[in-house]
Amino acid sequence: MAEATQTRGGPAGPRTTNDGAVRDVLLIVVLLAVVTALHLFTNTTAGAMPMHMLYRRLYYIPIMYAGFVFGKRGGFITALAASLLFAPHAQMSLGGLLGPHIDNFYEIVMYLAIGMLFGWLRDLEEVRTRDLKQVSVQLEEAYRKLEERAIQLVNIQDYTQSILRSITSGVITVGPDGSVATANPAAERMIGIREVDMVPRRIRTLFGDDDGLDDDVRKVLEGRLPRMLREMKLVTHNGRTLHAQVVTSRMRDIDGRILGAVVTLEDVSEVKALTDQLIRADRLAAMGELTAGVAHEVRNPLGIIRASVQLVEESDCQPARVREATHVIKHEIDRLDKVIKALLDFGRPSSPALSPVMITDVLDDVILFTRRFAGQSNVAIVQEPHDEVPLVMADADQMKQVFVNLISNAVQAMEEGGGTITVTTVHEGAFVSVRVADTGPGMPPDQLSKVFDPFYSTRDEGTGLGLTMVHRIIDEHGGRIEVRSTEGSGTTFTVALPVAQIEEEGV
Repeated sequence: MAEATQTRGGPAGPRTTNDGAVRDVLLIVVLLAVVTALHLFTNTTAGAMPMHMLYRRLYYIPIMYAGFVFGKRGGFITALAASLLFAPHAQMSLGGLLGPHIDNFYEIVMYLAIGMLFGWLRDLEEVRTRDLKQVSVQLEEAYRKLEERAIQLVNIQDYTQSILRSITSGVITVGPDGSVATANPAAERMIGIREVDMVPRRIRTLFGDDDGLDDDVRKVLEGRLPRMLREMKLVTHNGRTLHAQVVTSRMRDIDGRILGAVVTLEDVSEVKALTDQLIRADRLAAMGELTAGVAHEVRNPLGIIRASVQLVEESDCQPARVREATHVIKHEIDRLDKVIKALLDFGRPSSPALSPVMITDVLDDVILFTRRFAGQSNVAIVQEPHDEVPLVMADADQMKQVFVNLISNAVQAMEEGGGTITVTTVHEGAFVSVRVADTGPGMPPDQLSKVFDPFYSTRDEGTGLGLTMVHRIIDEHGGRIEVRSTEGSGTTFTVALPVAQIEEEGV
């Protein structure tokens, strides 16, 4: 019984010590010896045969016990030992193993079968118990990992909530149906409504005037736009006006399914107020510069006219001198009229009629009717090939005015030696940019910083209001204009216009 020193388990519990195994072996030996002694010391008369029948059944006790304790191997060895003890007695005293008393042989077979069966059952139970223990260990390990993961998720959730509670930007999450799911404390303060009162209302119901925020959320949820960034003027139910930079973006799970949208509100009311103050200060400064420019532009012609009038007075009605003086007077009056007209156009610009425009078509028209003018100054206009660009929101007529002005300035800068004007159109994110680059003499840094100032001009006949009006037109289109120049390397003006957001019908 080599398994005697190994771990054994069963309904009676595990046996792991050598002392316990020795006791089990001794008990089995004692039981086998007692049963064999009962056979030996009981006579074999016919009246005692029922007792022998009982005794041979008693061998099953140690056999089953051995199979239960030591498994299939122990049960088989004990059954074999019982068979070897019973067989000689059965052969000599109980009528033999075969013939009329073949049941003695069958009894031995049953010893072996019962020992093997009980041992197999015990081994099977031990295997199952071991498997259950392994499963139990695996479940405990999985539970431990799950518990650790749950703790991590709770910590992450607490950390995320702490971030949302701490940031100054309002964060509102919206479900797929457009209803509010969560709102952080900053959003509560901005809107003046508690989170429990926001959920599950539509965003438009949170404001007296949402300035189209609910429509932006709907477009994002429907997949028409992945993200929207706008400055909005929101009016809360308590009458407060909130100037906010609003970002609306889709919220997806790891599989890419749309879970809803996230609306981030950045309160820029103070920035807006400071910006307005800076704009007012800038306007006052510009007004001062404008007044000084007007005074300068008007004073010079008036001085010349005054001198011409004095010349007429002193001419003693000499026709030649009178004609010369009146010619000068007319020229200066025309100059004054030109300044006043440019000043009126600058002071009362017409509002742009914005619509989706293909800017390349506008450039084609501008280049068509400026190419001859440029050719007279030996200047070539080249329009570089471009990929297809989207429509822009613009007033086509005002855009023509902008680019005619830029090309005309470039031509006039190269009148003496000629050159090339290159027009390039590119799509850059949310803008379409048009670059007008010349190969003229360029400008020094002190001139470059003043090109958009009113009444600043490098030409004697210029009013200095052309680029100022160009800058104003681009501002009113929500675009931007930049200039770069290096002396001897030419000048480049870049005009960036916002891409038109066109909604598809039926979406």
